Amino acid sequence: MSSVDLISLRLMLNSLKQYWKKNLSLDFLQELDKKNEYPKKVIDDFYDPNILGVNYLLIPSEFGGIGGNNVAVYQLCEMLGRIDLGIATTAFATFLGCDPIRVGGTPEQNAKWMGRIAAEQMIVAYGATEADAGSDLLNLKTRAKRVEENGKITGYRITGNKQWISNGGVSDLYTILALAPGGASWFIVEKGTEGFSADKHEDKHGIRLSNTTGLALDDVYVPVDHLVGLVEGQGFVQAQAVFGYTRLMVAAMALGVGSEANETAIRYAQQRILAKGPLSEKMGYMHKLIVPHAVNLEAARCFIDRNSKRLDEINEGLQTEGAIAKYFTTEVADNCADDSIQALGGYGYTKDFSPEKLKRDIKIAKIYEGTSEILQMTIQRDRWQEHLKTKGGFYINMAREMDAVHAKNPDVGADSASLCLKGLSAILEVCRTERLTRHQHVTFKIGDLIAKAEVSHSFVIAASQDKLFEGVRFDKETYQAMARVNARETAFNVILDGIKLVTGAGNVDAHALAAQTNLIQIIQKQQQITADMDLLSVKLCEIFNAR
Repeated sequence: MSSVDLISLRLMLNSLKQYWKKNLSLDFLQELDKKNEYPKKVIDDFYDPNILGVNYLLIPSEFGGIGGNNVAVYQLCEMLGRIDLGIATTAFATFLGCDPIRVGGTPEQNAKWMGRIAAEQMIVAYGATEADAGSDLLNLKTRAKRVEENGKITGYRITGNKQWISNGGVSDLYTILALAPGGASWFIVEKGTEGFSADKHEDKHGIRLSNTTGLALDDVYVPVDHLVGLVEGQGFVQAQAVFGYTRLMVAAMALGVGSEANETAIRYAQQRILAKGPLSEKMGYMHKLIVPHAVNLEAARCFIDRNSKRLDEINEGLQTEGAIAKYFTTEVADNCADDSIQALGGYGYTKDFSPEKLKRDIKIAKIYEGTSEILQMTIQRDRWQEHLKTKGGFYINMAREMDAVHAKNPDVGADSASLCLKGLSAILEVCRTERLTRHQHVTFKIGDLIAKAEVSHSFVIAASQDKLFEGVRFDKETYQAMARVNARETAFNVILDGIKLVTGAGNVDAHALAAQTNLIQIIQKQQQITADMDLLSVKLCEIFNAR
């Protein structure tokens, strides 16, 4: 995929921000949310190249788009998440619906369909999920029966039902996953095809501006050239090929929601006077409800940015990193929204202020495109294989990298990150010797510990660089303090939770494991963390000044 230049990307994001501020007031969005109404005019503007044309970022220039790499798309997704996660989901669903064609289609299919999507400003839907096949696509019930004439396949008749389809009732084009005789396959279905219909728009808890419906396919006929890739049985491969990318983009949308929630709380803290001073000067308020979330959001942004750049280099893969990004960021954003309500008190609990809606919206990010639990198992499974394959060396090697970073720059928390990674390796080894991964709750928790440790590792690396990456809004002193806080907190929580986990599930000597995981050293590394939190309280208020 070609890359839009930085100036063009900045112009697009600035135009999007100006449109947001001019046309999408909180009152307007709240009214649509109340009505459970899809904002057709807004989406038309978003897709119109003469107004915003956000969908063109994903379409290669040879097919009429402007072409954007993964870094550009994640920055767009973050901005869309800030505006409204329902609107963001609408745009993302088009991106997702295009993926089977973009990744698995023949050159002729790409030219035809991606060209039409661009020229006709099509909304697209991704039809994979079924009532009994949510995250488990192996349980697919939708069938595609071959239509043959004179011994030659001329088309397919598709029968089945899809559920929870974003853009289901408003799309012009659908990519539908169905089980053909040769295996699971993607098919292109156009709106209005006989036998194809959408169910009612779901009355959802959140993202109520996003159209979500079921789909019914009753003997729907599609020509043979509507089989993506023209070869049956490639559906799962084509779907899995983009998990690294799609989950990074969901993480970016969640990052936008979390950032909006956290910054709302910061601005409120500067305006709300309590006991003769603003809340922003109250340590308990800032250290509990603001600073930890700002740190974790920046760690998430760093991980998303790093792996988007890696994906731009290798073009595919990074499924584990995508799972880590989505799991970590959606959990962080959900916590941010929750504490944003708490930070605003009674105001946060009303619909007159944004945190209440942000909290309802963000919940879906922990469910769609892989639930948090599915991602925990995915992360644990993939890294467990690395641990076994390297005989425990996978995280030890990462720890050595942190030792080298600390030798060059002792101010970024690399020493704590190293202790964390070494301890994580020891915990995984206990899981192996005690056969603890037979317990499903252990696999969930190990996935959680791995995600936190790897995000912290990336944050330390970014903070140690001479030049911070594009998009960082903090000076170097602040950014390094954030990395230190994150590394110390992560080391403490990962190792303490890991010891608790394996001690509870197996026959383990807790004292010996505490020594193996360097728990006392990790505790000692907590020195000065309060001073760093104080610094970050001041810096955050300077950056997001209410005036």
